[in-house]
Amino acid sequence: MTKTNPILNIENQYGQSIWLDNLSRDLIESGELAQLIETRGIHGITSNPAIFEKAIAGNKIYDGAIRAGIEAGQSTLEIYESLVFDDIRNACDVFKPIYEATQGLDGYVSVEVPPNLAKDTDSTIQEAIRYYQAINRENVMIKIPGTPEGLPAVEAAIAQGINVNVTLLFSVQSYIDTAWAYIKGLEQRAAQGQPIHNIASVASFFLSRIDSNIDDRLDAKIKAGVSQDTASKLIALKGKIAIANAKIAYQHYKDIFGSQRWQALADKGAKVQRLLWASTSTKNPEYSDVMYVDELIGPDTVNTLPPQTVEACADHCDPANRIESDLETAKQYLSTLQDPDVDINLDAVMAELLEEGIDKFIKPFDSLMASLEDKVKQLATV
Repeated sequence: MTKTNPILNIENQYGQSIWLDNLSRDLIESGELAQLIETRGIHGITSNPAIFEKAIAGNKIYDGAIRAGIEAGQSTLEIYESLVFDDIRNACDVFKPIYEATQGLDGYVSVEVPPNLAKDTDSTIQEAIRYYQAINRENVMIKIPGTPEGLPAVEAAIAQGINVNVTLLFSVQSYIDTAWAYIKGLEQRAAQGQPIHNIASVASFFLSRIDSNIDDRLDAKIKAGVSQDTASKLIALKGKIAIANAKIAYQHYKDIFGSQRWQALADKGAKVQRLLWASTSTKNPEYSDVMYVDELIGPDTVNTLPPQTVEACADHCDPANRIESDLETAKQYLSTLQDPDVDINLDAVMAELLEEGIDKFIKPFDSLMASLEDKVKQLATV
């Protein structure tokens, strides 16, 4: 008897889509991406500067295209964009049948605007429009960081009819602000008499980085010396905060997209902005490697998994609708952080993670540009 792939159950029975958090030219040209769609039920893909750094740096598959860029007199940035845009277009074409079969719910490929623009609203808007037009695929999603400066750009991009993946969301409040930015963008577009049924958006809510940060703080408190009761209390919080935080965000999702204000847009064909679980590879080997999948399965959500988590989930995920289970426990975990003997300021943690998150995209982007510059010089002399 053939074992059923749990990912297919997650999608077919519980209304959650599984996307891949990885993209490279090898993946597309080898046919592996098409195979993952067929055998693993992958319904979309996300990319970021760190992923493209791994894909392009030191990979000869891009050399021919780089040489063509050199001969055309392109700058290093123009060469970078030509490489990335080609990969995104080709991935969009691979996913187009899913996009059509799901009537625009799935089959998206996400690409991020330059991460050094995370705090520049106007430039982010300009780049989102330019990327969308240059890639020229209806199933591309432009990733915009959910910073205070990024959210007005999200609203503007949605109003322009651009699909948006709002990334780097950590706090529940940042998610709430993101949902309303999407709604306001749709309202602007509808007010102009433009169609809104063909626009999609996801809100990428990060997980494992939260637990890594909180766990380090809890471990430091235990190491500093506390009573046995307090130590037990601190240990009980380890690995619990990210999932608890996500469950609370989902409750806000239900409230916002159950509102009359949203219904007015839904009546015009608008699609809900789905919560997308990101940063889902488990960092602590003591935790289940599919913890951030199993615990957050639920309708109208997306989970984006790196390749190793896709394989782990296909092997031993345990699908069930858990997104609304143990809500009181989730609230208790978050509340306990404020206890005097725990004293962890979740808002401060989230602000720190957002700054780190921007940095974690800027550094690989800068590194990739430097390595590409070296390769351009090397190939120009050959």
